[in-house]
This record gives sequence, C-alpha cells and structure tokens, in this order.
Amino acid sequence: MIIVGLTGSIGMGKSTTAAMFRQAGIPVYDADAAVAELYLKGGAAVAPLEAAFPGVTRDGAVDREALRQRVLGQDEAMARLNAVVHPLLGKDRAAFFAKAEADKADLVVLDIPLLFETGGERAMDVVVVVSAPADLQRQRVLARDGMTPERLEAVLSRQMPDPEKRARADYVIDTSRGLDPARDQVNAVITEVRVRAAAGTLRPESRS
Repeated sequence: MIIVGLTGSIGMGKSTTAAMFRQAGIPVYDADAAVAELYLKGGAAVAPLEAAFPGVTRDGAVDREALRQRVLGQDEAMARLNAVVHPLLGKDRAAFFAKAEADKADLVVLDIPLLFETGGERAMDVVVVVSAPADLQRQRVLARDGMTPERLEAVLSRQMPDPEKRARADYVIDTSRGLDPARDQVNAVITEVRVRAAAGTLRPESRS
C-alpha cells in the first residue's frame, strides 16, 4: 500500500485538496478530524487531558479554545498534550489502515497538518504539500470567524515556513488558480505515484 502524506500550512487549501483525493476514490485519514473526535463528550482524550490540564473540559468535552490558551507557545505544555493525544491517534490510524487493507486500497492519504514539524514525513512513501502565495493565504485565514492577525502569527510560529515545505515535498499542489486546476494536479499526482510505485522508484532514500 502506498502511503501519501498530505500537508500544508494554515489557509493553503489542504482540506479542499484532501476532499479531491477522496472524490478520486482514495481513502483519506484526517488527523484533525480524528483529534476532534477524541475531544468530544465521551472521547478517549477528555479524561487524560483534564488530568494534565485541569479546567480545559466543559460538559464532558474538551474546550478546544481553553486548551489552546494553555498550550500555545508553551513547549512543555505542548509536549504534555502530544503525550496524551499521539498514542490515541496511533490507535485510530491503525484502524484506518486495517479498513483500507480490507478494502484492497492500493494508495491512502494521511492528512497531517504538522507532518514535517513532527518528523512524520519519514514514514511516508510520498509527501504532497498544498501551497498558495502568502498574500492569498493571509486573506483566506483572516476571513475566518474569530481569526485575528495575532492569532494567525501564533499559528504560523508553530508551522514550518511554506518555502521550506515546498522544497522538501515530492509534489506541490498550487491552490491559487482555482478548484479545477487543483483537481487536475491531484489526479496527476495519483497517476504518477502509481506509475512510480510499479517501477519501484517511489520512496526517496533520504526518507527511508
């Protein structure tokens, strides 16, 4: 099974690109959606996160804004958060792979926002970065409800700069030209990855 890592900074169009992979029949694991599920009432992360950060839950669910305030810009707090969430995500991802194998999928996409930042690219056969010009990125993000320039800068401070991500990618999907061109790029990546896998030229030595 070919494992494609899909990543990109905030506002680049990664979620829309992930949907295009799904529309092409490729199973996609959404790390953000999996985290959201863990934070819901009855979710597996609720009790351990309340123990690690007292006061970040409300009505039996994790208050994401309260948690964000406790960890943003705090390396030690982020390490505690990751120590709780990452093992739970590992179990969820294992279930995703099991279903993909049962469905005989030859290719899957792991949608992981902080793929490079966590070293996750080493486990991928291919890395696809979703990108757009910085001014368009900023315009998209600041149009979101509750977003401010200060909050955007705080998020970007945790993310690898886009030029570095692009330089380290196997493929770059440029979302600045609209949906149809982006979809064409996605379909081209799927086709080329399958051809390279059949030829045995897929996985770069630098990530092995």
